Amino acid sequence: GFCTGVLIETDLVLTAAHCLVEKRTNKPIDPARFLFRAGLRDGVSIADRTVIHTAIHKDYDINDRNSGRKIATDVALMRLSSPISNLQAAPFNIAPRGVGSEVSVVSYARDRSKALSWQRRCAVLGKNEKLASFSCDVHFGSSGAPVFDLGGNRAEIVSIISSGLRENGESVSWGPQIAEPVEVLKEALRTGRGVNQTGGGQTATEVPVSRGARFVKPGERGGLFKKP
Repeated sequence: GFCTGVLIETDLVLTAAHCLVEKRTNKPIDPARFLFRAGLRDGVSIADRTVIHTAIHKDYDINDRNSGRKIATDVALMRLSSPISNLQAAPFNIAPRGVGSEVSVVSYARDRSKALSWQRRCAVLGKNEKLASFSCDVHFGSSGAPVFDLGGNRAEIVSIISSGLRENGESVSWGPQIAEPVEVLKEALRTGRGVNQTGGGQTATEVPVSRGARFVKPGERGGLFKKP
Protein backbone atom coordinates (compact mmCIF):
# COMPACT_ATOMS: atom_id res chain seq x y z
CA GLY A 1 0.00 0.00 0.00
CA PHE A 2 0.95 3.65 -0.12
CA CYS A 3 -0.01 7.08 1.21
CA THR A 4 0.68 10.63 0.09
CA GLY A 5 3.02 12.92 2.00
CA VAL A 6 4.33 16.46 1.54
CA LEU A 7 7.63 18.11 2.47
CA ILE A 8 7.29 20.90 5.03
CA GLU A 9 11.03 21.09 5.68
CA THR A 10 13.91 19.68 3.67
CA ASP A 11 13.95 16.52 5.81
CA LEU A 12 10.43 16.55 7.25
CA VAL A 13 7.28 15.05 5.70
CA LEU A 14 3.70 15.71 6.80
CA THR A 15 1.19 12.88 6.41
CA ALA A 16 -1.78 11.19 8.11
CA ALA A 17 -1.22 9.35 11.38
CA HIS A 18 -3.19 6.31 10.24
CA CYS A 19 -0.56 5.70 7.54
CA LEU A 20 2.07 5.10 10.23
CA VAL A 21 0.10 2.94 12.68
CA GLU A 22 -0.61 -0.79 12.66
CA LYS A 23 -4.39 -1.17 12.81
CA ARG A 24 -4.52 -4.36 14.86
CA THR A 25 -2.32 -3.12 17.71
CA ASN A 26 -2.59 0.70 17.34
CA LYS A 27 1.23 0.75 17.62
CA PRO A 28 3.62 2.75 15.43
CA ILE A 29 5.11 0.90 12.47
CA ASP A 30 8.93 0.77 12.46
CA PRO A 31 10.02 3.89 10.49
CA ALA A 32 12.63 1.80 8.65
CA ARG A 33 9.80 0.13 6.72
CA PHE A 34 8.81 3.35 4.91
CA LEU A 35 10.25 4.80 1.71
CA PHE A 36 9.45 8.39 0.68
CA ARG A 37 9.59 9.01 -3.09
CA ALA A 38 9.52 12.72 -3.90
CA GLY A 39 7.83 13.84 -7.12
CA LEU A 40 7.15 10.29 -8.31
CA ARG A 41 5.98 10.11 -11.92
CA ASP A 42 5.78 6.97 -14.07
CA GLY A 43 7.95 5.07 -11.64
CA VAL A 44 10.71 7.70 -11.55
CA SER A 45 11.19 9.95 -8.51
CA ILE A 46 13.18 13.12 -7.96
CA ALA A 47 14.65 11.71 -4.75
CA ASP A 48 14.11 8.64 -2.57
CA ARG A 49 14.65 8.69 1.17
CA THR A 50 14.19 6.20 3.97
CA VAL A 51 12.62 7.35 7.25
CA ILE A 52 14.49 7.43 10.57
CA HIS A 53 11.92 8.93 12.98
CA THR A 54 8.17 9.38 13.12
CA ALA A 55 6.07 11.51 15.47
CA ILE A 56 2.35 10.74 15.73
CA HIS A 57 -0.33 12.86 17.43
CA LYS A 58 -0.39 11.65 21.03
CA ASP A 59 -4.19 11.28 21.09
CA TYR A 60 -4.53 9.41 17.81
CA ASP A 61 -6.21 6.00 18.05
CA ILE A 62 -6.70 4.19 14.74
CA ASN A 63 -9.63 2.25 16.25
CA ASP A 64 -11.36 5.27 17.81
CA ARG A 65 -15.11 5.10 17.18
CA ASN A 66 -15.47 8.87 17.60
CA SER A 67 -14.93 9.85 13.96
CA GLY A 68 -14.53 13.58 14.68
CA ARG A 69 -11.80 13.01 17.24
CA LYS A 70 -10.10 10.45 15.02
CA ILE A 71 -9.93 12.88 12.09
CA ALA A 72 -8.83 15.82 14.26
CA THR A 73 -5.83 13.85 15.55
CA ASP A 74 -4.90 12.13 12.28
CA VAL A 75 -1.60 14.04 11.92
CA ALA A 76 1.99 12.76 11.83
CA LEU A 77 5.50 13.76 10.77
CA MET A 78 8.30 11.67 9.27
CA ARG A 79 11.98 12.61 9.60
CA LEU A 80 13.93 11.57 6.48
CA SER A 81 17.34 9.91 6.58
CA SER A 82 18.85 12.96 4.83
CA PRO A 83 17.50 16.28 3.52
CA ILE A 84 16.15 16.69 -0.01
CA SER A 85 17.63 19.75 -1.68
CA ASN A 86 15.17 22.59 -2.15
CA LEU A 87 16.41 22.75 -5.74
CA GLN A 88 14.91 19.28 -6.21
CA ALA A 89 11.69 19.59 -4.19
CA ALA A 90 10.96 22.77 -2.25
CA PRO A 91 8.93 22.37 0.97
CA PHE A 92 5.60 24.10 1.57
CA ASN A 93 4.66 26.36 4.45
CA ILE A 94 1.88 25.63 6.92
CA ALA A 95 -0.80 28.36 6.95
CA PRO A 96 -1.24 29.53 10.56
CA ARG A 97 -4.74 30.91 9.86
CA GLY A 98 -6.26 27.47 9.19
CA VAL A 99 -8.82 26.40 6.58
CA GLY A 100 -10.42 29.19 4.57
CA SER A 101 -13.31 28.96 2.08
CA GLU A 102 -11.71 27.40 -1.00
CA VAL A 103 -8.98 24.80 -1.26
CA SER A 104 -7.00 22.63 -3.65
CA VAL A 105 -5.69 19.08 -3.13
CA VAL A 106 -2.74 17.22 -4.67
CA SER A 107 -2.52 13.45 -4.22
CA TYR A 108 -1.66 10.03 -5.45
CA ALA A 109 -4.46 7.47 -5.29
CA ARG A 110 -5.50 4.04 -6.42
CA ASP A 111 -5.68 3.89 -10.25
CA ARG A 112 -3.51 7.02 -10.45
CA SER A 113 -0.53 6.02 -8.33
CA LYS A 114 2.12 6.74 -10.99
CA ALA A 115 1.68 10.51 -11.01
CA LEU A 116 0.28 13.30 -8.87
CA SER A 117 -3.33 14.32 -9.46
CA TRP A 118 -4.22 17.95 -8.82
CA GLN A 119 -7.79 18.99 -8.10
CA ARG A 120 -7.41 22.70 -8.54
CA ARG A 121 -10.50 23.87 -6.69
CA CYS A 122 -12.86 22.28 -4.22
CA ALA A 123 -15.19 23.82 -1.68
CA VAL A 124 -15.00 23.82 2.10
CA LEU A 125 -18.28 22.24 3.19
CA GLY A 126 -17.87 22.82 6.92
CA LYS A 127 -15.22 23.46 9.55
CA ASN A 128 -14.53 24.07 13.21
CA GLU A 129 -11.37 24.65 15.23
CA LYS A 130 -10.31 20.97 14.95
CA LEU A 131 -11.32 19.70 11.52
CA ALA A 132 -12.93 20.50 8.16
CA SER A 133 -14.85 18.81 5.36
CA PHE A 134 -14.28 19.36 1.65
CA SER A 135 -15.83 18.53 -1.72
CA CYS A 136 -12.44 17.19 -2.88
CA ASP A 137 -12.53 13.85 -4.74
CA VAL A 138 -10.16 11.42 -3.00
CA HIS A 139 -9.52 7.67 -3.07
CA PHE A 140 -7.33 5.04 -1.41
CA GLY A 141 -3.76 6.37 -1.39
CA SER A 142 -4.88 9.98 -0.99
CA SER A 143 -4.45 9.71 2.77
CA GLY A 144 -2.00 12.35 3.95
CA ALA A 145 -2.38 14.43 0.79
CA PRO A 146 -1.88 18.17 1.33
CA VAL A 147 -4.89 20.47 1.19
CA PHE A 148 -3.84 23.96 0.07
CA ASP A 149 -5.48 27.29 0.85
CA LEU A 150 -6.10 29.43 -2.25
CA GLY A 151 -6.77 32.70 -0.48
CA GLY A 152 -3.22 34.07 -0.29
CA ASN A 153 -0.52 35.01 -2.76
CA ARG A 154 0.97 31.52 -2.72
CA ALA A 155 -0.19 28.04 -1.80
CA GLU A 156 0.06 27.07 1.88
CA ILE A 157 -1.02 23.85 3.56
CA VAL A 158 -4.12 24.11 5.77
CA SER A 159 -5.03 20.44 6.16
CA ILE A 160 -4.32 16.91 4.97
CA ILE A 161 -6.72 14.25 3.74
CA SER A 162 -7.77 11.87 6.49
CA SER A 163 -10.76 10.11 4.93
CA GLY A 164 -13.44 10.46 2.27
CA LEU A 165 -16.38 8.86 0.54
CA ARG A 166 -18.30 8.95 -2.70
CA GLU A 167 -22.08 8.75 -2.57
CA ASN A 168 -24.72 9.43 -5.22
CA GLY A 169 -22.11 10.97 -7.48
CA GLU A 170 -20.91 13.39 -4.80
CA SER A 171 -17.53 13.38 -3.05
CA VAL A 172 -16.86 14.38 0.54
CA SER A 173 -13.50 14.31 2.31
CA TRP A 174 -12.33 15.26 5.79
CA GLY A 175 -9.12 16.49 7.32
CA PRO A 176 -7.72 18.01 10.52
CA GLN A 177 -6.80 21.61 11.19
CA ILE A 178 -3.03 21.13 11.30
CA ALA A 179 -1.25 24.34 12.38
CA GLU A 180 -1.21 23.56 16.12
CA PRO A 181 -0.66 19.76 15.88
CA VAL A 182 2.27 20.22 13.50
CA GLU A 183 4.02 22.59 15.92
CA VAL A 184 3.55 20.09 18.75
CA LEU A 185 4.95 17.25 16.63
CA LYS A 186 7.93 19.34 15.52
CA GLU A 187 8.72 20.03 19.17
CA ALA A 188 8.52 16.28 19.85
CA LEU A 189 11.08 15.67 17.12
CA ARG A 190 13.34 18.41 18.51
CA THR A 191 13.28 16.97 22.03
CA GLY A 192 13.08 13.28 21.15
CA ARG A 193 10.05 12.73 23.40
CA GLY A 194 7.27 10.55 22.03
CA VAL A 195 9.27 9.81 18.87
CA ASN A 196 9.46 6.45 17.12
CA GLN A 197 12.88 5.51 15.83
CA THR A 198 14.19 3.13 13.18
CA GLY A 199 14.54 -0.38 14.51
CA GLY A 200 11.94 0.12 17.22
CA GLY A 201 8.33 0.48 16.18
CA GLN A 202 7.43 1.40 19.75
CA THR A 203 7.46 4.84 21.34
CA ALA A 204 10.95 5.98 22.31
CA THR A 205 11.65 8.40 25.16
CA GLU A 206 14.91 9.95 23.96
CA VAL A 207 16.00 10.12 20.33
CA PRO A 208 18.85 12.24 18.88
CA VAL A 209 17.47 14.40 16.07
CA SER A 210 18.70 16.85 13.46
CA ARG A 211 18.11 20.56 14.14
CA GLY A 212 19.16 21.94 10.77
CA ALA A 213 15.90 21.95 8.83
CA ARG A 214 14.34 25.19 7.63
CA PHE A 215 11.37 26.52 5.67
CA VAL A 216 11.97 27.49 2.05
CA LYS A 217 10.00 28.94 -0.83
CA PRO A 218 7.08 26.65 -1.80
CA GLY A 219 7.54 24.60 -4.97
CA GLU A 220 5.36 22.14 -6.86
CA ARG A 221 6.50 18.78 -5.51
CA GLY A 222 4.59 16.20 -3.56
CA GLY A 223 5.64 12.74 -2.64
CA LEU A 224 4.40 9.20 -2.34
CA PHE A 225 5.66 6.83 0.27
CA LYS A 226 5.26 3.11 0.45
CA LYS A 227 3.79 1.51 3.53
CA PRO A 228 4.41 -2.07 4.63
